[in-house]
Amino acid sequence: MSVVVVGLEHRQAPLDLLERVALGEHDVAKVLGTLRDRANIQEAVILSTCLRTEVYAVVDRFHDAVHEIQELFAERAGLGVGEVEPYCVVRFDDDVATHLFSVASGLESAVPGEGEVLGQVRRALERAQGEQAVGPVLAELFRHAVRTGKRVRTDTAISRGTTSFAHAAVELAEGRRDGGLAGTRVVVVGAGTMGAGVFEALRSLPDDRRPAAVVLVNRSVERADALVRGASGDVIAVRAVGMTGLAHELALADVVVAAVEVANTRRHEHSVDSSPAHFLTPTDLAPGGTRADRPLLVVDLGMPRNVDPASAGAPGVTLLDMDHLTSAVTRAMEDRRGEAEQAAAIVAEEVARHRTAARARGAAPVVASLRSRLEAVRLAELERRRGRFAGLSDADWEQVDEVTRAVLAKLVHQPTVVLKDTAGSPRGDRLVEALRALFDL
Repeated sequence: MSVVVVGLEHRQAPLDLLERVALGEHDVAKVLGTLRDRANIQEAVILSTCLRTEVYAVVDRFHDAVHEIQELFAERAGLGVGEVEPYCVVRFDDDVATHLFSVASGLESAVPGEGEVLGQVRRALERAQGEQAVGPVLAELFRHAVRTGKRVRTDTAISRGTTSFAHAAVELAEGRRDGGLAGTRVVVVGAGTMGAGVFEALRSLPDDRRPAAVVLVNRSVERADALVRGASGDVIAVRAVGMTGLAHELALADVVVAAVEVANTRRHEHSVDSSPAHFLTPTDLAPGGTRADRPLLVVDLGMPRNVDPASAGAPGVTLLDMDHLTSAVTRAMEDRRGEAEQAAAIVAEEVARHRTAARARGAAPVVASLRSRLEAVRLAELERRRGRFAGLSDADWEQVDEVTRAVLAKLVHQPTVVLKDTAGSPRGDRLVEALRALFDL
Protein backbone atom coordinates (compact mmCIF):
# COMPACT_ATOMS: atom_id res chain seq x y z
CA MET A 1 0.00 0.00 0.00
CA SER A 2 1.05 3.61 -0.62
CA VAL A 3 -0.06 6.98 0.75
CA VAL A 4 -0.69 9.54 -2.00
CA VAL A 5 -2.09 13.03 -2.41
CA VAL A 6 -3.39 14.27 -5.75
CA GLY A 7 -4.40 17.91 -5.87
CA LEU A 8 -4.97 21.15 -7.66
CA GLU A 9 -3.51 24.21 -5.95
CA HIS A 10 -3.14 27.91 -6.65
CA ARG A 11 0.55 27.80 -7.54
CA GLN A 12 0.07 25.41 -10.46
CA ALA A 13 -3.57 25.53 -11.54
CA PRO A 14 -5.37 28.53 -13.08
CA LEU A 15 -8.14 30.15 -11.05
CA ASP A 16 -10.91 29.08 -13.43
CA LEU A 17 -9.93 25.40 -13.03
CA LEU A 18 -9.72 25.70 -9.25
CA GLU A 19 -13.22 27.12 -9.05
CA ARG A 20 -14.62 24.38 -11.28
CA VAL A 21 -13.37 21.59 -9.00
CA ALA A 22 -14.00 23.38 -5.69
CA LEU A 23 -16.10 21.32 -3.27
CA GLY A 24 -18.77 22.58 -0.91
CA GLU A 25 -19.74 20.75 2.29
CA HIS A 26 -22.38 18.59 0.59
CA ASP A 27 -20.08 17.84 -2.36
CA VAL A 28 -17.32 16.61 -0.04
CA ALA A 29 -19.59 14.00 1.53
CA LYS A 30 -20.68 12.73 -1.88
CA VAL A 31 -17.14 12.52 -3.28
CA LEU A 32 -15.87 10.80 -0.13
CA GLY A 33 -18.56 8.18 -0.61
CA THR A 34 -17.43 7.66 -4.19
CA LEU A 35 -13.80 7.25 -3.13
CA ARG A 36 -14.72 4.97 -0.24
CA ASP A 37 -16.45 2.59 -2.65
CA ARG A 38 -13.39 2.22 -4.90
CA ALA A 39 -11.71 -1.16 -4.36
CA ASN A 40 -8.27 0.36 -4.95
CA ILE A 41 -8.67 3.09 -2.30
CA GLN A 42 -8.50 1.97 1.35
CA GLU A 43 -8.72 5.39 3.03
CA ALA A 44 -9.50 8.90 1.80
CA VAL A 45 -9.61 12.48 3.12
CA ILE A 46 -10.52 15.53 1.02
CA LEU A 47 -9.00 18.92 1.84
CA SER A 48 -10.85 21.66 -0.05
CA THR A 49 -10.04 25.30 0.69
CA CYS A 50 -10.49 28.47 -1.32
CA LEU A 51 -7.30 27.87 -3.32
CA ARG A 52 -6.74 24.11 -3.21
CA THR A 53 -8.63 20.85 -3.63
CA GLU A 54 -6.68 17.73 -2.64
CA VAL A 55 -7.46 14.05 -2.17
CA TYR A 56 -5.30 12.18 0.34
CA ALA A 57 -5.58 8.40 0.00
CA VAL A 58 -4.15 5.07 1.09
CA VAL A 59 -4.11 2.95 -2.06
CA ASP A 60 -3.20 -0.52 -3.27
CA ARG A 61 -2.07 0.36 -6.82
CA PHE A 62 -0.41 3.76 -7.06
CA HIS A 63 -0.82 4.59 -10.76
CA ASP A 64 -4.40 3.31 -10.94
CA ALA A 65 -5.39 5.36 -7.89
CA VAL A 66 -3.81 8.56 -9.24
CA HIS A 67 -5.69 8.12 -12.52
CA GLU A 68 -8.98 7.53 -10.70
CA ILE A 69 -8.58 10.74 -8.69
CA GLN A 70 -7.63 12.73 -11.78
CA GLU A 71 -10.74 11.36 -13.49
CA LEU A 72 -12.78 12.63 -10.56
CA PHE A 73 -11.33 16.14 -10.94
CA ALA A 74 -11.89 16.07 -14.69
CA GLU A 75 -15.52 15.04 -14.25
CA ARG A 76 -16.18 17.91 -11.83
CA ALA A 77 -14.49 20.37 -14.19
CA GLY A 78 -16.35 19.07 -17.26
CA LEU A 79 -13.02 18.44 -19.00
CA GLY A 80 -11.04 15.49 -20.27
CA VAL A 81 -8.44 13.89 -18.03
CA GLY A 82 -5.72 15.05 -20.41
CA GLU A 83 -6.77 18.67 -19.86
CA VAL A 84 -6.63 18.40 -16.06
CA GLU A 85 -3.63 16.12 -15.57
CA PRO A 86 -0.93 18.76 -16.39
CA TYR A 87 -2.14 20.88 -13.46
CA CYS A 88 -2.42 18.03 -10.92
CA VAL A 89 0.32 17.76 -8.32
CA VAL A 90 1.00 14.18 -7.21
CA ARG A 91 2.94 13.34 -4.04
CA PHE A 92 3.50 9.99 -2.35
CA ASP A 93 4.86 8.41 0.82
CA ASP A 94 7.07 10.81 2.89
CA ASP A 95 6.31 13.76 0.59
CA VAL A 96 2.65 13.51 1.61
CA ALA A 97 3.47 14.21 5.26
CA THR A 98 5.83 17.06 4.37
CA HIS A 99 3.19 18.69 2.21
CA LEU A 100 0.27 18.28 4.63
CA PHE A 101 2.29 19.49 7.62
CA SER A 102 3.36 22.53 5.57
CA VAL A 103 -0.24 23.21 4.58
CA ALA A 104 -1.42 22.99 8.20
CA SER A 105 1.39 25.36 9.23
CA GLY A 106 0.31 27.99 6.69
CA LEU A 107 3.47 27.61 4.61
CA GLU A 108 1.57 26.67 1.45
CA SER A 109 -1.09 29.38 1.79
CA ALA A 110 -1.35 32.43 -0.44
CA VAL A 111 -1.20 34.39 2.82
CA PRO A 112 1.73 32.79 4.70
CA GLY A 113 0.84 31.85 8.24
CA GLU A 114 -2.90 32.32 7.75
CA GLY A 115 -4.91 30.76 10.54
CA GLU A 116 -8.02 29.45 8.77
CA VAL A 117 -6.26 26.51 7.10
CA LEU A 118 -5.48 24.75 10.39
CA GLY A 119 -9.19 24.50 11.16
CA GLN A 120 -9.84 23.36 7.59
CA VAL A 121 -7.34 20.50 8.00
CA ARG A 122 -9.03 19.46 11.24
CA ARG A 123 -12.51 19.60 9.67
CA ALA A 124 -11.31 17.60 6.65
CA LEU A 125 -10.43 14.73 8.98
CA GLU A 126 -13.71 15.05 10.88
CA ARG A 127 -15.72 14.91 7.64
CA ALA A 128 -13.84 11.82 6.47
CA GLN A 129 -14.44 10.17 9.84
CA GLY A 130 -18.13 11.03 9.61
CA GLU A 131 -18.32 9.36 6.19
CA GLN A 132 -16.29 6.38 7.43
CA ALA A 133 -13.76 6.97 4.67
CA VAL A 134 -10.66 7.26 6.87
CA GLY A 135 -8.61 4.64 8.69
CA PRO A 136 -5.66 4.59 11.09
CA VAL A 137 -3.01 5.75 8.59
CA LEU A 138 -4.62 9.01 7.45
CA ALA A 139 -6.22 9.67 10.84
CA GLU A 140 -2.81 9.74 12.53
CA LEU A 141 -1.29 11.71 9.63
CA PHE A 142 -3.92 14.45 9.90
CA ARG A 143 -3.83 14.55 13.71
CA HIS A 144 -0.05 15.00 13.58
CA ALA A 145 -0.48 17.72 10.93
CA VAL A 146 -2.79 19.65 13.27
CA ARG A 147 -0.30 19.32 16.12
CA THR A 148 2.46 20.57 13.82
CA GLY A 149 0.39 23.57 12.72
CA LYS A 150 -0.25 24.52 16.34
CA ARG A 151 3.44 24.19 17.21
CA VAL A 152 4.50 26.39 14.29
CA ARG A 153 2.10 29.11 15.39
CA THR A 154 3.32 28.85 18.99
CA ASP A 155 7.07 28.65 18.35
CA THR A 156 7.38 31.15 15.47
CA ALA A 157 6.02 34.59 14.63
CA ILE A 158 4.79 33.54 11.17
CA SER A 159 1.21 34.30 12.17
CA ARG A 160 1.81 37.90 13.15
CA GLY A 161 0.33 40.70 11.07
CA THR A 162 -1.84 39.97 8.06
CA THR A 163 -2.57 36.26 8.20
CA SER A 164 -6.02 35.88 6.70
CA PHE A 165 -7.63 36.47 3.32
CA ALA A 166 -10.10 38.76 5.02
CA HIS A 167 -7.46 41.15 6.37
CA ALA A 168 -5.41 40.88 3.17
CA ALA A 169 -8.51 41.77 1.12
CA VAL A 170 -9.17 44.86 3.21
CA GLU A 171 -5.54 45.97 2.85
CA LEU A 172 -5.71 45.37 -0.90
CA ALA A 173 -8.88 47.46 -1.18
CA GLU A 174 -7.24 50.25 0.82
CA GLY A 175 -4.26 50.30 -1.48
CA ARG A 176 -6.37 50.46 -4.65
CA ARG A 177 -8.36 53.57 -3.69
CA ASP A 178 -7.04 57.08 -3.40
CA GLY A 179 -7.48 57.96 0.25
CA GLY A 180 -8.02 54.32 1.21
CA LEU A 181 -11.35 53.31 2.73
CA ALA A 182 -11.79 56.33 5.01
CA GLY A 183 -15.27 57.77 4.65
CA THR A 184 -16.46 55.16 2.14
CA ARG A 185 -19.55 52.98 2.12
CA VAL A 186 -18.57 49.28 2.01
CA VAL A 187 -20.99 46.46 1.20
CA VAL A 188 -19.94 42.97 2.31
CA VAL A 189 -21.96 40.24 0.57
CA GLY A 190 -21.97 37.04 2.63
CA ALA A 191 -21.84 36.51 6.39
CA GLY A 192 -20.06 33.15 6.47
CA THR A 193 -16.53 32.65 7.75
CA MET A 194 -14.93 34.84 5.07
CA GLY A 195 -17.58 37.57 5.16
CA ALA A 196 -17.48 37.74 8.95
CA GLY A 197 -13.67 38.00 8.75
CA VAL A 198 -13.89 40.93 6.34
CA PHE A 199 -16.44 42.62 8.58
CA GLU A 200 -14.12 42.27 11.59
CA ALA A 201 -11.12 43.45 9.57
CA LEU A 202 -12.99 46.62 8.58
CA ARG A 203 -13.99 47.27 12.19
CA SER A 204 -10.41 46.76 13.40
CA LEU A 205 -8.99 49.51 11.17
CA PRO A 206 -7.68 52.64 12.95
CA ASP A 207 -10.24 55.43 13.26
CA ASP A 208 -8.65 57.54 10.52
CA ARG A 209 -8.79 54.63 8.04
CA ARG A 210 -12.26 53.27 8.77
CA PRO A 211 -15.20 53.39 6.33
CA ALA A 212 -18.11 55.62 7.24
CA ALA A 213 -20.57 52.76 6.85
CA VAL A 214 -20.51 48.97 6.43
CA VAL A 215 -23.54 47.06 5.19
CA LEU A 216 -23.59 43.29 5.66
CA VAL A 217 -25.82 41.57 3.09
CA ASN A 218 -26.72 37.92 3.62
CA ARG A 219 -29.36 35.40 2.65
CA SER A 220 -29.99 34.78 6.36
CA VAL A 221 -30.62 38.21 7.85
CA GLU A 222 -30.49 36.66 11.33
CA ARG A 223 -26.85 35.63 10.88
CA ALA A 224 -25.90 39.06 9.58
CA ASP A 225 -27.84 40.71 12.42
CA ALA A 226 -25.90 38.68 14.98
CA LEU A 227 -22.62 40.07 13.63
CA VAL A 228 -23.98 43.60 13.53
CA ARG A 229 -25.27 43.40 17.11
CA GLY A 230 -21.79 42.38 18.20
CA ALA A 231 -20.50 45.62 16.66
CA SER A 232 -22.86 47.91 18.60
CA GLY A 233 -21.15 51.04 19.83
CA ASP A 234 -18.73 51.08 16.87
CA VAL A 235 -17.68 54.34 15.29
CA ILE A 236 -18.70 52.81 11.94
CA ALA A 237 -22.37 52.80 11.03
CA VAL A 238 -23.21 49.13 10.51
CA ARG A 239 -26.40 47.38 9.50
CA ALA A 240 -27.61 44.07 8.08
CA VAL A 241 -29.97 43.50 5.16
CA GLY A 242 -31.28 40.51 3.24
CA MET A 243 -30.67 39.70 -0.41
CA THR A 244 -33.78 41.56 -1.49
CA GLY A 245 -32.02 44.79 -0.53
CA LEU A 246 -28.82 44.01 -2.40
CA ALA A 247 -29.57 46.02 -5.56
CA HIS A 248 -30.25 49.17 -3.52
CA GLU A 249 -27.04 48.75 -1.50
CA LEU A 250 -24.94 48.13 -4.60
CA ALA A 251 -26.17 51.39 -6.11
CA LEU A 252 -24.91 53.32 -3.05
CA ALA A 253 -21.65 51.44 -2.51
CA ASP A 254 -18.10 52.65 -3.01
CA VAL A 255 -16.60 49.22 -2.30
CA VAL A 256 -18.13 45.74 -2.55
CA VAL A 257 -16.51 42.64 -1.06
CA ALA A 258 -18.12 39.46 -2.38
CA ALA A 259 -17.58 36.58 0.05
CA VAL A 260 -20.44 34.17 -0.58
CA GLU A 261 -19.20 30.68 0.26
CA VAL A 262 -19.21 27.92 -2.35
CA ALA A 263 -22.09 25.92 -0.90
CA ASN A 264 -24.33 29.01 -1.07
CA THR A 265 -23.30 30.37 -4.44
CA ARG A 266 -26.61 30.63 -6.26
CA ARG A 267 -28.11 33.46 -8.27
CA HIS A 268 -30.11 35.88 -6.17
CA GLU A 269 -33.75 36.20 -6.97
CA HIS A 270 -33.84 39.71 -8.32
CA SER A 271 -31.19 39.31 -11.02
CA VAL A 272 -32.26 39.49 -14.65
CA ASP A 273 -29.37 37.16 -15.53
CA SER A 274 -30.37 33.55 -14.94
CA SER A 275 -26.86 32.14 -15.37
CA PRO A 276 -25.93 29.96 -12.38
CA ALA A 277 -22.22 30.58 -12.80
CA HIS A 278 -21.79 33.87 -10.91
CA PHE A 279 -23.55 35.56 -8.05
CA LEU A 280 -22.97 39.12 -9.30
CA THR A 281 -22.96 40.21 -12.94
CA PRO A 282 -22.09 43.42 -14.83
CA THR A 283 -25.83 44.23 -14.80
CA ASP A 284 -25.89 44.05 -10.99
CA LEU A 285 -22.77 46.14 -10.50
CA ALA A 286 -23.20 48.68 -13.32
CA PRO A 287 -26.89 49.07 -14.20
CA GLY A 288 -27.13 50.69 -17.60
CA GLY A 289 -23.59 49.61 -18.35
CA THR A 290 -21.77 52.34 -16.41
CA ARG A 291 -20.82 53.51 -12.92
CA ALA A 292 -19.57 56.89 -14.01
CA ASP A 293 -21.59 58.66 -11.31
CA ARG A 294 -20.04 56.55 -8.50
CA PRO A 295 -16.94 54.44 -9.30
CA LEU A 296 -17.06 51.01 -7.69
CA LEU A 297 -14.22 48.82 -6.40
CA VAL A 298 -15.19 45.14 -6.21
CA VAL A 299 -13.11 42.51 -4.37
CA ASP A 300 -14.16 38.94 -5.19
CA LEU A 301 -13.16 36.43 -2.50
CA GLY A 302 -15.42 33.66 -3.76
CA MET A 303 -14.30 30.23 -4.88
CA PRO A 304 -15.92 29.61 -7.30
CA ARG A 305 -15.81 33.28 -8.17
CA ASN A 306 -18.84 35.24 -7.01
CA VAL A 307 -18.44 37.96 -9.62
CA ASP A 308 -18.61 37.51 -13.39
CA PRO A 309 -15.11 38.43 -14.70
CA ALA A 310 -16.85 40.41 -17.48
CA SER A 311 -17.69 42.99 -14.79
CA ALA A 312 -14.12 44.25 -15.04
CA GLY A 313 -15.00 45.69 -18.44
CA ALA A 314 -17.90 47.81 -17.18
CA PRO A 315 -17.10 51.54 -17.08
CA GLY A 316 -16.52 52.70 -13.53
CA VAL A 317 -16.01 49.18 -12.12
CA THR A 318 -12.63 47.93 -10.88
CA LEU A 319 -12.63 44.19 -10.17
CA LEU A 320 -10.02 42.43 -8.03
CA ASP A 321 -10.06 38.66 -7.46
CA MET A 322 -7.93 35.96 -5.85
CA ASP A 323 -5.19 36.37 -8.47
CA HIS A 324 -4.76 40.03 -7.50
CA LEU A 325 -4.89 39.12 -3.82
CA THR A 326 -2.23 36.41 -3.99
CA SER A 327 0.10 38.61 -6.04
CA ALA A 328 -0.21 41.46 -3.54
CA VAL A 329 0.35 39.16 -0.58
CA THR A 330 3.43 37.58 -2.15
CA ARG A 331 5.03 41.01 -2.50
CA ALA A 332 4.05 42.05 1.02
CA MET A 333 5.24 38.93 2.83
CA GLU A 334 8.98 39.14 2.08
CA ASP A 335 9.66 40.32 5.65
CA ARG A 336 8.32 37.01 6.96
CA ARG A 337 10.89 34.91 5.12
CA GLY A 338 12.94 34.17 8.26
CA GLU A 339 9.88 32.99 10.16
CA ALA A 340 8.94 30.76 7.23
CA GLU A 341 12.39 29.16 7.32
CA GLN A 342 12.03 28.49 11.04
CA ALA A 343 8.56 27.04 10.45
CA ALA A 344 9.91 24.80 7.68
CA ALA A 345 12.55 23.45 10.08
CA ILE A 346 9.80 22.56 12.57
CA VAL A 347 7.85 20.83 9.80
CA ALA A 348 10.93 18.77 8.86
CA GLU A 349 11.44 17.77 12.49
CA GLU A 350 7.80 16.72 12.88
CA VAL A 351 7.86 14.77 9.60
CA ALA A 352 10.88 12.80 10.85
CA ARG A 353 9.05 12.15 14.12
CA HIS A 354 5.95 10.99 12.24
CA ARG A 355 8.05 8.71 10.03
CA THR A 356 9.70 7.09 13.06
CA ALA A 357 6.36 6.55 14.79
CA ALA A 358 4.78 5.18 11.62
CA ARG A 359 7.63 2.73 11.16
CA ALA A 360 7.26 1.49 14.72
CA ARG A 361 3.49 1.13 14.33
CA GLY A 362 3.83 -0.59 10.97
CA ALA A 363 6.50 -3.06 12.04
CA ALA A 364 5.24 -4.00 15.49
CA PRO A 365 2.20 -6.13 14.49
CA VAL A 366 4.14 -8.08 11.85
CA VAL A 367 7.12 -8.65 14.14
CA ALA A 368 4.80 -9.81 16.94
CA SER A 369 2.98 -12.16 14.57
CA LEU A 370 6.23 -13.58 13.22
CA ARG A 371 7.62 -14.20 16.71
CA SER A 372 4.33 -15.74 17.84
CA ARG A 373 4.17 -18.06 14.83
CA LEU A 374 7.78 -19.26 15.21
CA GLU A 375 7.41 -19.68 18.96
CA ALA A 376 4.34 -21.85 18.40
CA VAL A 377 6.32 -24.00 15.97
CA ARG A 378 9.19 -24.32 18.45
CA LEU A 379 6.93 -25.40 21.34
CA ALA A 380 4.95 -27.82 19.16
CA GLU A 381 8.14 -29.45 17.89
CA LEU A 382 9.57 -29.86 21.40
CA GLU A 383 6.36 -31.39 22.62
CA ARG A 384 6.22 -33.75 19.64
CA ARG A 385 9.75 -35.03 20.35
CA ARG A 386 9.47 -35.20 24.15
CA GLY A 387 8.61 -38.93 24.08
CA ARG A 388 11.79 -39.77 22.15
CA PHE A 389 13.90 -38.22 24.92
CA ALA A 390 12.16 -39.65 27.97
CA GLY A 391 15.46 -40.08 29.72
CA LEU A 392 16.10 -36.34 29.96
CA SER A 393 15.62 -34.77 33.37
CA ASP A 394 13.60 -31.60 33.95
CA ALA A 395 16.88 -29.67 34.18
CA ASP A 396 17.95 -31.11 30.83
CA TRP A 397 14.63 -30.07 29.24
CA GLU A 398 15.11 -26.55 30.60
CA GLN A 399 18.49 -26.49 28.87
CA VAL A 400 16.93 -27.66 25.59
CA ASP A 401 14.19 -25.04 25.95
CA GLU A 402 16.72 -22.28 26.63
CA VAL A 403 18.93 -23.25 23.66
CA THR A 404 16.06 -23.43 21.18
CA ARG A 405 14.69 -20.07 22.40
CA ALA A 406 18.11 -18.49 21.96
CA VAL A 407 18.46 -19.91 18.44
CA LEU A 408 15.00 -18.62 17.54
CA ALA A 409 15.77 -15.15 18.94
CA LYS A 410 18.94 -14.92 16.83
CA LEU A 411 17.07 -16.02 13.71
CA VAL A 412 14.34 -13.41 14.23
CA HIS A 413 16.65 -10.55 15.22
CA GLN A 414 17.82 -9.47 11.76
CA PRO A 415 14.35 -9.58 10.13
CA THR A 416 13.04 -7.56 13.09
CA VAL A 417 15.69 -4.85 12.66
CA VAL A 418 15.12 -4.61 8.89
CA LEU A 419 11.34 -4.42 9.29
CA LYS A 420 11.57 -1.63 11.86
CA ASP A 421 14.08 0.34 9.76
CA THR A 422 12.04 0.11 6.55
CA ALA A 423 8.48 0.21 7.93
CA GLY A 424 6.37 2.91 6.30
CA SER A 425 8.48 2.89 3.12
CA PRO A 426 7.69 1.12 -0.17
CA ARG A 427 10.49 -1.41 0.53
CA GLY A 428 9.11 -2.01 4.01
CA ASP A 429 5.64 -2.61 2.60
CA ARG A 430 7.04 -5.18 0.18
CA LEU A 431 8.93 -6.96 2.98
CA VAL A 432 5.84 -7.03 5.18
CA GLU A 433 3.76 -8.54 2.40
CA ALA A 434 6.47 -11.12 1.68
CA LEU A 435 6.65 -12.19 5.34
CA ARG A 436 2.87 -12.43 5.55
CA ALA A 437 2.81 -14.66 2.48
CA LEU A 438 5.79 -16.81 3.48
CA PHE A 439 4.66 -17.45 7.06
CA ASP A 440 0.90 -17.13 6.56
CA LEU A 441 0.72 -14.26 9.08
